[in-house]
Amino acid sequence: MAHKHDVYVSTGDWAEHLRGKGPSAFKEYIEECKHLGFDTIELNVGSLGIPEETLLRFVRLIKSDGMKAKPQFTLKINRSDIPIGGDRAFGAYIVPQPQTYEMVEDVDLLIRRAERCLEAGADMIMIDADDVCKYADSVRADVIAKVIGRLGLEKTMFEASSAQTSEWFIKHYGPKVNLFVDHSQVMDLECLRGRNLGKNHTSVLGSSYFLF
Repeated sequence: MAHKHDVYVSTGDWAEHLRGKGPSAFKEYIEECKHLGFDTIELNVGSLGIPEETLLRFVRLIKSDGMKAKPQFTLKINRSDIPIGGDRAFGAYIVPQPQTYEMVEDVDLLIRRAERCLEAGADMIMIDADDVCKYADSVRADVIAKVIGRLGLEKTMFEASSAQTSEWFIKHYGPKVNLFVDHSQVMDLECLRGRNLGKNHTSVLGSSYFLF
């Protein structure tokens, strides 16, 4: 049904359930997703908790099977996951650091890792709403501008969680900005996009409320 209307189907965060199931589990997961008709496999980097080398390998495996890869990043990461002495070249050995529960902001590291995912073949980068755009009155315009400036509007998708946030994105970045929306709110979002394209659309629900 989705494919008949040119809608792609994505997996969500199912991949995180494969942790600890052996090296062949992810390959089998890709094959099963393809068999079921999915188009895109999401990789929630925070939930997976895997080394960057493994993440990039997963991206390449997804692409080699003819599917789309969409890694999802959060602004805050565990301090112990930040390489000592700054970022490092891909494949370089890094001494493991003791895990901590301290979460820190590092937008530059997020962008560099996202860039490497794109270089490995990822089709889209998802940015988690937490600490970036979860609430309309605290949208991190500086972070969003930096991410879009480095990764590009076409390759970046933002998760949001309120009507005001969606309007903020479309006001600042136009109707073609990629937003992650709940399926029940797609029509409202498209009406909002249409109004910003000069079309005389009205919400099918008679409201301008959009849930992301």
